[in-house]
Amino acid sequence: MLRAKEVNMNARTPTTVLSQSEQEKLLEKLGMFKIQGRDKRGRKLLCIIGKLFPAKHVSVEALKKYLEEKILPGLDERPFVVVYLHTGVQRRENFPGISALRSIYDAIPINVKDRIEAVYFLHPGLQSRLFLATFGRLVLRRGLYWKLKYVSRLEFLWEHVRRNEIEIPEFVSDHDEELESRPMMNYGLESDHPRSACSAPVVDSPFSVYSMRCIA
Repeated sequence: MLRAKEVNMNARTPTTVLSQSEQEKLLEKLGMFKIQGRDKRGRKLLCIIGKLFPAKHVSVEALKKYLEEKILPGLDERPFVVVYLHTGVQRRENFPGISALRSIYDAIPINVKDRIEAVYFLHPGLQSRLFLATFGRLVLRRGLYWKLKYVSRLEFLWEHVRRNEIEIPEFVSDHDEELESRPMMNYGLESDHPRSACSAPVVDSPFSVYSMRCIA
């Protein structure tokens, strides 16, 4: 129970510094990582809900420990795929920095990395595509960059994933419907959230999760 150190997820700056155990409890409570369902080839799905990542309150070390103890053991020893829901990720709220992404990825055991056969990136923005096109091969090693598949609509995700075996948050479905009526959002010609001033990228910080915050 977080009690007095309750996290304000909408704040622009950290309201408190949580202990590592509290950070792990927060990750568990938010449920941003879920192993559920299978794709059409029978492989397990690791679903990651980007919007729920508490970037301002969780350190890389706590996230590594949580993944190693709570998530990775559930993937067994077989090939699996990742479904990353980028919907609703905001520049200043929940986008991890490049150093954090690299540290987390490097912490995953090699045998686990090698079992990732595809990463379905749902609702990528134009800036996300540019960022990954520029830095993706530096961050995503061991061939993972080439396994990345952009998915602009849920209907295209269902070509690869068994629709009834994965729980899609309501806000993701709502955004998908909005994209149908405002297709220019796909190309960055119309924003899906208010613009905000972006500061220069910072590679490292005490929590290592604020760098590259202008990329959404």
